[in-house]
Amino acid sequence: MKLPVTVISGYLGAGKTTLINHLLRNANGLRLAVLVNEFGALAIDEDLIEAEEDGLMSISGGCVCCAFGGDMIGVLEDIRDSKPGFDHVLLEASGVALPGSIITTVGLVDGLRPDASVVLADAEQIQRNASNKYLSDTVLRQLEQADILLVTKTDLVGSERLVAVENWLKARASRAIVLCVAHGQIPLEALVGGTPLAGRHGTAEGSKSAFASTVLSPDRIIDAEDLARSLAEAASITRAKGYVRTKEGLALIHVVGERYEVEAAEGPHDVGVVCIGARALFDAELVQSLVHAKP
Repeated sequence: MKLPVTVISGYLGAGKTTLINHLLRNANGLRLAVLVNEFGALAIDEDLIEAEEDGLMSISGGCVCCAFGGDMIGVLEDIRDSKPGFDHVLLEASGVALPGSIITTVGLVDGLRPDASVVLADAEQIQRNASNKYLSDTVLRQLEQADILLVTKTDLVGSERLVAVENWLKARASRAIVLCVAHGQIPLEALVGGTPLAGRHGTAEGSKSAFASTVLSPDRIIDAEDLARSLAEAASITRAKGYVRTKEGLALIHVVGERYEVEAAEGPHDVGVVCIGARALFDAELVQSLVHAKP
């Protein structure tokens, strides 16, 4: 199986480090590798750090943080080949980087799979930055390249202003799922997808958050491509990920926003697809009906 890589980007000060610290604290048993361009700029909370060497931090729960500097591909290959392996890579881009370019580069590395482009937008500053003649091109292109757009620092603006910012963002990132978060408080599964692995818990259904989830458990052979497409077309789903049985064997489904991918799976896996979305929009019965409607 290819190692999935999620790119986390957004203009300077959007809250990327706050988000990463939250994800590391709530990894739910996943072994995460966090890559950052400038190592010193990533302020990982001290209580998470177990050891620190040049360019590498060992994080509690089997996670690591490392710097890639000018050799992103080389560090990604090292992470891919490390033993024991990792479940997912979070790549924090610099504040002025374009996530689409990084996603393209990741796709060129054998054994890696670009998973999603997650872009953060500061609710208080994003429109101001987008109107600045020196920043606007970078900021708007970042938004356009998002699969998941996180509106951060929502506690700094009033409810009417927040609605206006959301609508403004949706007009400029039409293909992205737009989610509001404060202090980086979002379940890991909403960004990287969860799989119903034996002994691994923590989907958003039981969390005190604005997200909900359900697990599809088809007990027959299905068309994975057809199911993945239907999940991607369901407006209430932010992420879906899991294994199904097909005529060709076991397949892994990935869905992020309107984009989906299906790949052959090796080895034994529990059958099931975790679907997660914003609680206010999520309709578990409707999501379940998608798998039951497939022949």
